[in-house]
Amino acid sequence: MEQDRLTFEGTWMVAEKCLCTNVQRAARSIGRRFDEAFRPLDLTNWQFTLLVALNRPEPPTINVLAKDLAIDRTTITGSLKPLERRGLVSIKQDATDKRARRVELTEAGSELLQQAYAIWKQVEGAVERDLAIDDIDGFRAGLRAATAV
Repeated sequence: MEQDRLTFEGTWMVAEKCLCTNVQRAARSIGRRFDEAFRPLDLTNWQFTLLVALNRPEPPTINVLAKDLAIDRTTITGSLKPLERRGLVSIKQDATDKRARRVELTEAGSELLQQAYAIWKQVEGAVERDLAIDDIDGFRAGLRAATAV
């Protein structure tokens, strides 16, 4: 069973090959670029993601939002609190299902999202250029496919 033990040399191989580690490392690095760009708006990359996910004709429930973002409800609820305190989102009980809560962008949230979107377009373009991936749409498709794994 010695061959099944992780050696020190094997540790470096795992660090280089592990999809999870490499995706997380890349996400943190790219996320920091967006965090820095959104800082003048007092917004994080994750908060921008939440605002984008709320920009729809009908306010989603927290369950739907959690599913769409592939994250647990508790994390969504905690992440929405600062946005609600700032008046950027409104959380209300669903009219037909009293157990469900719907999350809606406020006018202030929509206005901030428009400002952030302008910043996002610039940073997204810069990140795409820096990545220098020949098939960026194929890369995105691969990342989306990974969420189904």
